[in-house]
Amino acid sequence: MNIVILGLSITSSWGNGHATTFRGLVRELNNQNHNVLFLERDVPWYAGHRDLPDPEYCQTALYTSLKDLKQRFTEQVREADMVMVGSYVPEGVQVGEWVVKTAQGIKSFYDIDTPVTLAKLKRKDYEYLHPDLIPKYDLYLSFTGGATLDLLENKYGSPMARALYCSVDPTLYYPEFQEAIWDLGYLGTYSDDRQPPLEKLMLDAARAWPEGRFVVAGPQYPETVQWPKNTKYIHHLPPAEHRKFYNSQRFTQNITRADMIQAGYAPSVRLFEAAACGTPIISDYWEGLDSIFKIDSEILVSYSAKDTLRYLREICKSERKMIGERARKNVLSHHTAAHRAKELVSYAEELMTLDGDHDSYDYGVVI
Repeated sequence: MNIVILGLSITSSWGNGHATTFRGLVRELNNQNHNVLFLERDVPWYAGHRDLPDPEYCQTALYTSLKDLKQRFTEQVREADMVMVGSYVPEGVQVGEWVVKTAQGIKSFYDIDTPVTLAKLKRKDYEYLHPDLIPKYDLYLSFTGGATLDLLENKYGSPMARALYCSVDPTLYYPEFQEAIWDLGYLGTYSDDRQPPLEKLMLDAARAWPEGRFVVAGPQYPETVQWPKNTKYIHHLPPAEHRKFYNSQRFTQNITRADMIQAGYAPSVRLFEAAACGTPIISDYWEGLDSIFKIDSEILVSYSAKDTLRYLREICKSERKMIGERARKNVLSHHTAAHRAKELVSYAEELMTLDGDHDSYDYGVVI
């Protein structure tokens, strides 16, 4: 396929989680012999932080305005087999309207922020997507599965809504020997809705177990947070150090945003990254978690500090390693960027079959 993606960013991972998602997906599409043109709005806050200005696995172009986009790339959008517009693209509604009127191939929307998007639509905040635009996209790709897909089809009129979860790059996240200097660690940016469960599941456990060793890494935590004496706080941890961080923990803590818990079926990339490192995960619960990992076998669920401490103090080393190994095997079998690229192409084939044009398209996917 010839694919055009209009995404928030692929050149800069500064302050966003979109770039790493697009990089993995596009790289694997290229490995599967598909051609990708990635179009990105040139904005000042990314201009000074382009850690991958020219990806080798796709053609990348920056545009300065909607007018510039239309003037330079109308032909590529019109002739592409698939055009994908991502969430949080500047002037995303106008970009989307132009795409659905111009493109002759599959027109898709990739929502990397589905719970946030639905909350925005509910309060009539149409920053990058309007309800009237959803039925015009042939395919709605969502970071969230489960009942959300039915909502997108039945309430918002999407002709076809499918999950396209986040993924992990196994060449960057894998087990490596590190001294286990932490009993439990957590990696995540501060948010008001995540702080109460972090206190309940992890920090209260730290307070109840003074001999334990705990660590939290991530920016934007206010100075008012009362860290337990046995908890180290790391203000910033570059992505290049994430693997070492996970491999330095006996267990890692997962805390889920409130919107994602409410939606369900919304795995965080941190789950897949930790699992790929073979680090056993202690997570809060949300609907659909057991569709991603087998609870008690591949992941542990905590509802209280007492649960967390029971895992930390009672699970032996061999069992702990087995939990991590089973989770890693699961992720490598189902949740790498290569799997997501194959899923995307399978959805394209499904669309072609529904349209009765399957014989005209051969994308080489094995389903």
